[in-house]
Amino acid sequence: MNDTNLPPDAAAADLNSAPAPDASTALAAAEAKATENWNSYLRAVAEMDNYRKRTEREIDNARKFAVERFAQELVTVGDALEAGINAGSANPGPALLEGAQATLRQLHRAFDKAGIKIIDPAGQPFDPAWHEAMVAQENREHPANTVLSVVQKGYSLNGRLLRPARVIVSKT
Repeated sequence: MNDTNLPPDAAAADLNSAPAPDASTALAAAEAKATENWNSYLRAVAEMDNYRKRTEREIDNARKFAVERFAQELVTVGDALEAGINAGSANPGPALLEGAQATLRQLHRAFDKAGIKIIDPAGQPFDPAWHEAMVAQENREHPANTVLSVVQKGYSLNGRLLRPARVIVSKT
């Protein structure tokens, strides 16, 4: 019998019974590719994990040392204040006042370098976003809601409120 006289099921059985050499080669190539992809995946996962850990360390260090420059500036202010106190105890009077004023100027320079701005709104309109009204006083010389005096200065850090200025406000 030749192949043309075989029933259709028999011809299909002959094709499936012995794998062709091309199929086993293709299977081996696919398995090799799968192994390569799996290894690439594992490397990518490890790289992402290392990246996450490195980023966490950097963020942690940024939090710990964010105020380092400001702290260095404050150390010199502390030194100046201590020197002023020591000089004032030996020679009270105008020297003590001058030393305190010099220390305050040094502190303000440190604030400027750190992006800290002083909020001193005397004579300005009251702004509840930046000011805290302690007292409302009747005053006919100033329009209503004008800051008459500052009880305690406020501070902002790079445009964000640290502490509102505590003020006395006019009312009619």
